[in-house]
Amino acid sequence: MFDDRSDTRPRFLPPNAPVMVAGLRHAVFLTPDGEIDEMPLAAAARRARDERPIVVHMPATAKRLRLDGFHAHDLLELFAFVRPAQFCVPTPRGIALATGQRAADDLIGQAEALAESMKRLLQELAVLPAEKRARALSIAWPMARGQWPWGVPVLAALGADGDGPHRFAVYEGLKIWKKLGEWSEHAPPPPPGNNPVEPTEARERLIKLLGEGAEERPQQADYSSAVCSAFAPRTADGTPNIVLAEAGTGTGKTLGYVAPASLWAEKNEGAVWISTYTRNLQRQIDSELNRLYPEERDKRRKAVVRKGRENYLCLLNFEEAQRPLAQQPRQAIPLGLMARWAAATRDGDMVGGDFPAWLTELIGTRFTSALADQRGECIYAACPHYSRCFVEKTVRRARSAEIVVANHALVMVQAALGGLDDTLMPTRYVFDEGHHLFDAADKAFSAHLTGQEGAELRRWLLGAENKGSSRARGLKQRLESLIHDREELRDAVNAVIIAAQCLPDQGWLMRLQDGVEHASGPAEIFLAHVKAQVMARAAEKDRGYSIETDCKPALNEVLASAADLDRALAALEKPAKALIKIIAHMLDEKADELDSAERQRLDAAIRSLERRAIMQVAAWRGMLESLVDATPAEFVDWFAIERQFGRDFDIGMHRHYIDPTLPLTAALAPTTHGMVVTSATLRDGTGDDMFDWAVAEDRTGASHMPMPAVRAAMKSPYNYREQTRVFIVNDIARDNADQIAAAYRELFLASNGGALGLFTAITRLRAVYERLTGPLDEAGLQLLAQHIDGMDVSTLIDIFRVERDACLLGTDAIRDGVDVPGDSLRLIVFDRVPWPRPDILHRARKAAFHGARYDDMITRLRMKQAFGRLVRRAEDRGVFVLLDNRMPSRLLGAFPEDVTVQRVGLKEAIEQTRLFLNPDRAGTTGEADGFDDELPF
Repeated sequence: MFDDRSDTRPRFLPPNAPVMVAGLRHAVFLTPDGEIDEMPLAAAARRARDERPIVVHMPATAKRLRLDGFHAHDLLELFAFVRPAQFCVPTPRGIALATGQRAADDLIGQAEALAESMKRLLQELAVLPAEKRARALSIAWPMARGQWPWGVPVLAALGADGDGPHRFAVYEGLKIWKKLGEWSEHAPPPPPGNNPVEPTEARERLIKLLGEGAEERPQQADYSSAVCSAFAPRTADGTPNIVLAEAGTGTGKTLGYVAPASLWAEKNEGAVWISTYTRNLQRQIDSELNRLYPEERDKRRKAVVRKGRENYLCLLNFEEAQRPLAQQPRQAIPLGLMARWAAATRDGDMVGGDFPAWLTELIGTRFTSALADQRGECIYAACPHYSRCFVEKTVRRARSAEIVVANHALVMVQAALGGLDDTLMPTRYVFDEGHHLFDAADKAFSAHLTGQEGAELRRWLLGAENKGSSRARGLKQRLESLIHDREELRDAVNAVIIAAQCLPDQGWLMRLQDGVEHASGPAEIFLAHVKAQVMARAAEKDRGYSIETDCKPALNEVLASAADLDRALAALEKPAKALIKIIAHMLDEKADELDSAERQRLDAAIRSLERRAIMQVAAWRGMLESLVDATPAEFVDWFAIERQFGRDFDIGMHRHYIDPTLPLTAALAPTTHGMVVTSATLRDGTGDDMFDWAVAEDRTGASHMPMPAVRAAMKSPYNYREQTRVFIVNDIARDNADQIAAAYRELFLASNGGALGLFTAITRLRAVYERLTGPLDEAGLQLLAQHIDGMDVSTLIDIFRVERDACLLGTDAIRDGVDVPGDSLRLIVFDRVPWPRPDILHRARKAAFHGARYDDMITRLRMKQAFGRLVRRAEDRGVFVLLDNRMPSRLLGAFPEDVTVQRVGLKEAIEQTRLFLNPDRAGTTGEADGFDDELPF
C-alpha cells in the first residue's frame, strides 16, 4: 500500500475528490483545485454517483438528492475515527464549528469549510502521541484493507509505512476488549440510614451548588425545601412519603431536588435514584451533577447513569461480529469505527451516552445497536469478557453510588421484578418528567400476544434455528457449561426447548399473508384467525394505517385456536417452572460446591426465565382465557394488525391496564420510603384547583398510595405576558393542504426560521414539506423533517438546536424530545388541536376517567408541554400558533394565566409574529408586493 518503507513521517494525502454540499434545491461542488460548480439537485445526483465526493452524512445527503445511496468520503466517518466518543452536529456547519471554524450560511462557504475541516482532522492524527498513534494505526490498517475511502489519507497522516501487519495479525487492533480495564467486586453495602433532610440544610446545599454570584431564584429555594418531605423517615410499612411538585419552567428544579437528594445520600450512605423519561434530560442531569462533583474522579465514584443492558455494547457480540472479517474484509470499516469508540467511551452506553446517534445512521444497526444485548441473551460469568463488561462495571458502580440517574422504563422493570441484576432495591426516588409516569407504566405493565413477541420468545429459548449469520444464543447455549454434566438440568432445558416450538417460527408473517392453511403451529394458527377477525370488523382497513377491533364476540375459529394455543402454552409453562425449581434446588443443595460465577449465572437464569417465560406466558394464558370468561375489570383487550409504511408488521392480541399506575404503585410501595414526582406540567389547567390536582394524583399513581401526597406548586419566574404570544388562526381551511402549507411558509419566513412545525398526522407533514422546500431554500432557511430526512429524531433535534435559523417539522416524538434554550426555537406552529387518538384503549380510559374531560385533559397537557418549550431562559421570546379554528375555549388553560390568546386571521398572525420576533423588520415582507398575492385563498 505504501512502497517507501523508510518514510514514517506524517503526510497529507487528501482524496482526489470534490467536496459536495446539497441544499434543498441546489448543490455546490468544490474541486480539489478550488473550482466551484453550482447545479440543481438532479445534476448533482448524477455527478455524486460518478465522483465519490466528500460529504457530511451520506444517507441524509442521498435522501436530499433522491438517491438510495452512493459511494462517498463521509467526513463524519473521519470525525468518528479522529475524535471517538465525541459529538458534533452532523451538518456542514456543525463540522465547521467542531473543528474551530466559523459556520458559513451559504453553500459555497460551507463547502470551503468542509475542505478545511478535512485538513484539520487529518492534522490531528499527525500529531498524536506515540501510544495513541500506534492504537489508531492498528485499527486504521484493517479499515484500509477493507477499502475504507479514508484509509489512505488516514494511514498517511499517521505516518504508516510498508504494507502493514501480517494478514494473520491485521485484525488484532479491533480486539479492544484486551485493552479495557477490569472491574473488581466489593462487599454489598449495608442498608441506608433514616436521617431526614431539613429544609434549611437543602437551601444551604442549593446555594453551594449554585456558586457565588448566582442569580437569586426564590422559587427554586422554596421548591428545594418542599421536596425535603420525601426524604423524611417512613412512618409505616408500605407507606412511602410522596411529594408532587409542579415547578414551572425556569424554576431550576434539577438542582432544586439534587440538593436534598445529595444530602440524604451523604447522611444515610444510600442511593437516590433520579428517573427521567427522555435521554435528553438524562444528559442534562448528568451535566448538572458536575456542580455537585466538580472532580471527575469523585463524580465517577458517586454518580452513575444507569440503563438497561440493551443500551450497552456487548463485548462478546462485538467479538463474534469480527469472525467473518477474513471472508468479508469490508466489515472492518464499521467495526473499526466501533472499536475506536469502544476504546474511548466513558461507559459503553450507545443510547444517549457519548455515542453519536448519527453513527448508527452511517454504518447501520447491524454494527451498532444490534451489538448490544437486546434480547436478554447474556451468559454472565461464562463470558470471556465478563470482568471487562461495560454493563457489569456500571452495575457495580451503581451499588455504591450516591446518585443514580436512570429512566422510567428501567425503574418500572426493577420494581416489577424486585430488582435487576441483583435484589437490591432503592428506597428513594425522584421521578422527573413525572407527567410521563402514566405512559411509562402503560408500556411496562402491558401484555402483547403477538407474532413479534412470540417469535422473540422462541428465539430467546431456542436461539438461531437457521444456523446462518445470526449470533442469537438460546437457553441451552447460555447454560451450556452448567448442564453438560448435570442430567436433570439438561433434560429440563430440552423439555422447554421442545415445548417452545409451539411459538411463531421465522417467516411467520409471510405465511399468514398466504392464508391460515400455511400457518405452522398453534400460535400461528391463532394469529391467522385473529387477523381474519380484524379484517372482518375494523373500519378503514384499506388506508394503510394500523387497524384494530374488539376481541368479543370472538369468531368460533378464534375461540377454537385460542384453546389449542392455551394448551400448548401450558405445556411450555410446566417445564419452565420445573427448570426454575431444579436450578433453585441446585443453588440450595450445592451451595458449598458452586463458585460465585456459577451461582450468579444460575441466579440470573432464574430471574430471566421468570421474566421472559413464566410471567409472559402466564399473561398470555390469562388473555386467552378472557376470550371465553369475563375480562378482569382492570384490563382492556383488543385485536390489532400493526402496520408501518402501509405494510403489516405485527398481528395479535393486546392487553393494557385501564389505569397502569395501579401495578406501578403496587410494585413501588413495599420497598419505597420516599419519592418526589416532579414536572412543569403535572396538573391539568381547568381552573378548578382541586380537580387539577386530582388529575396529577391520578396520572402519577399518588391517589393509590396509602399516605396522601404533599402538594407543592412553584410558578415560573418568566414573564409570559411579555415574552410570548399565542395566536389561533381562524380563517384557513384546515383540510386544504395548500392553505396549511402557505400558512406554515409565511409564518416560518416571518420568524426568519427558528420554527418548529408540529403535526397530528404524518401524511400532512409530508404534504407541507413538499410545498416548503423551495420558498425556504430561497430564503436561506434550512428545513428538517422527521420521517423524511434520513436521521434519528435525536439527531434532528441536535441539528435544530445548533442551527439558529433552521425549521423542523415533526410529530409527537419531536414535541416530547425537543429542549432548545435560546432563540433557535422561537416559533411553534400546530396544524390542529392535538386530540387523543380515539382507539379502543382510549375509549376504555375515557369511560373510566371523567368522560369528555379526559379528552380535554390530554389535549391541554400536550399543548401545555409544547408551549413550555418556547421559553427556557429569561431572555427567550416565542410565538405559539394553532392553525385550527375549532379550538374550544375550555382548552385555553393549556397556556399561562397572564397570556392573552388571540383569535386572528392568518394575515394578522403573520404580521404580529414578524413584529414580535423581529421588531426591526416590522412592516417588511419577503416579496416586494407583500405576501397576500402568494396565498392560495
